[in-house]
Amino acid sequence: MSLKECPGCAIDVDKNEDVCPICGYDFPEQSKSFKYAVWLLIVLMLLWLLF
Repeated sequence: MSLKECPGCAIDVDKNEDVCPICGYDFPEQSKSFKYAVWLLIVLMLLWLLF
């Protein structure tokens, strides 16, 4: 089971949770296209640094 830390109360909760069971913090959901865009930018920056 992978965990993530709640920024509201600093407790570790399951990575699949949408809301913290202790403080009720609502974790924002990131779309898959956003994640792909971030990885693409990282790869492009690494390529730019190498050349």
